[in-house]
Amino acid sequence: MGRARQWQTLNRFLFEGDVNGPLRLGLVSGRRRTGKTQLLVAACEALGGLYIPCVQDEGDRAARSRFGAAIAEHAGLGASLLGAPESWEVLLHAALDTAARTAPPGTPALVVIDEFPYAMADAPQLPSLIQHLYDDSQNRRGPGGRLILCGSALSVMQNLLSSTKPLRGRAIMDIRLNALDYREAAQLWDIEDPEIALRVHACVGGIPGYHALMTNPAADIQDFDRWLVENLLDPDRSVFTRIEVDYLLREEPKITNRTIYYDILTAVANGANTPTKIGSTLGRDDNSIRYPLSVLESAGYVTRSQDLLRGRRPTITVSDPVIRFDRLITAPHLGQLELGRAEQVWLAAAPTFRSSILGPHFEELARDWTHRFAPDELGHPAGFGEVGYATIQDHAGRAKHEIDVLAKHADQITIIGEAKATLTRRGLPDLSRLDTIRTLLTRESHNTEQTILTLFSTTGFTPDLESTATQRPDVELIDLNRLYGHEDPGR
Repeated sequence: MGRARQWQTLNRFLFEGDVNGPLRLGLVSGRRRTGKTQLLVAACEALGGLYIPCVQDEGDRAARSRFGAAIAEHAGLGASLLGAPESWEVLLHAALDTAARTAPPGTPALVVIDEFPYAMADAPQLPSLIQHLYDDSQNRRGPGGRLILCGSALSVMQNLLSSTKPLRGRAIMDIRLNALDYREAAQLWDIEDPEIALRVHACVGGIPGYHALMTNPAADIQDFDRWLVENLLDPDRSVFTRIEVDYLLREEPKITNRTIYYDILTAVANGANTPTKIGSTLGRDDNSIRYPLSVLESAGYVTRSQDLLRGRRPTITVSDPVIRFDRLITAPHLGQLELGRAEQVWLAAAPTFRSSILGPHFEELARDWTHRFAPDELGHPAGFGEVGYATIQDHAGRAKHEIDVLAKHADQITIIGEAKATLTRRGLPDLSRLDTIRTLLTRESHNTEQTILTLFSTTGFTPDLESTATQRPDVELIDLNRLYGHEDPGR
C-alpha cells in the first residue's frame, strides 16, 4: 500500500547491471513503523536473500554472535556448531559469500542488515569495514552482490553518507521511507468517510504500522470518540501514546536525557514556534536549546518552515501527529489516564483537539493537497511551484493577514488559500478576504494574473459562495470529499 515507487527503486537497485558484478550498496531509513522491515523482508523472500536483524543495547559480542547465527541458519547450518564469534570483518565477508552461494541462478546475492545503527553503537568501525569491502569488490578482490543497510535512527542513517564519512559516494540507493500520504492512509485503514479519515490522520498520521495494532476505526463519526479512547488513551495498549513517544525518542541515540526533549516538544506543540519562544517557555536561553532542537529536527520529529513571502525566522512545528497528540492530550492528563479515566479526559480535552490539533492539521493537508494532488486535479501538471504559508501586512488597513496556503513560482503567485476546520460553513466574506490579499500582493509587485483563490472547509460552503464560485474560474472550493479525491457530483 503506497510503496510502489520505493519497490520500483529497490527493484532497479537489485537488478540493474550485472547481477554477478561488484558490490552495490544501498540505504533504507525511516522512523519506526513506516514499513521498512516489511519491504526488505519481502525482497529477501523473493530473492532468497539473507536478512540479519540487529538488536538494541545488545553489546558487541552478542551482536556478532547473532550475526553469525543468522548467516549459519541461512546456509542451512546449526548455530550450535559455531564457536566464539568472529570479527566484524570476517562476518561481513561471510554474509556476502553465503548469500552468493545460496542465491538462485540469475538472481543477485542480497544481504540486508536491519537496524544497522544498533550494531554501530558498539562497533563504530562498521562503516569503514564496509567501505574497504566495497572498494575491494570494485577491484574484483572481494565478494559482490547487494548490501542494504537499514535503520530507524534517522540522524545516524543520514550521517552515513555525509561529509567525509567512509560510505560517502558509495551508496547508489538511499530510500527514505516516509509516512503514507493522507489519501493512502485512508485506503490502508479502509475509511470511506473523509471526516473520520481526517480525524484518524490527525491522531496517527500516515504511519502504516499503527493499523495492525489498533481496532478498526468507527464506521460513523459518532463512534470516533470510542475508537480514540480505546486505542490512544488506554495505558494498557501498546499504542498508548505516552509509551509510543518514549520509544520513538529512545530510537535516536543522541537523545540521552529525554526530559529536555519532552519539554521542547511540549512547548512547540503548544505554539512556541521559534527558538526564542521555546527558550522563554522553558526558562532557558536560545543557546541551551539549540542542540536538542537540532537533534529533534534531524530525527524528523520537528520541522522548520519559512514564510514564503518574508523569509523571516523559520517557524518550528511538531512533525509527527502521534507526538503532537501525546504532548497536547495525553501528557497533561497522564495521572487521570492511569486511573482508567480515559473517557472523562477525552471529554475535557476535545476542545483542545479541535483547536490545536484538528485545525492546524487540516491546514497541513490543504498545503499537501496543493503540492501533491492539485497539479493533476486542477489541470496544471507541472505543479504550482513552492507551497507553504505566508503573512502579508496591510499598512493602509493596519492589519496583518495570515495566508494558510500559498503557492508561488518566481514572482508569480499561483495559489492563495484559506483552510478552516470550523463548525460553520465558509461564505462570501472568506472569498472577499482572499480577494483583498491578492490585491495586496499585486501592490507588492507580485504577479497575480493567474492566481487561483482556494477555500478549504471541513463543513462545506454557503449556497451564495457556491453560486459565485461556479461563475469565477479563478475560485476553487475544496471540501472534504474533494480533498480526499472522492467524486463530487455537484461540480
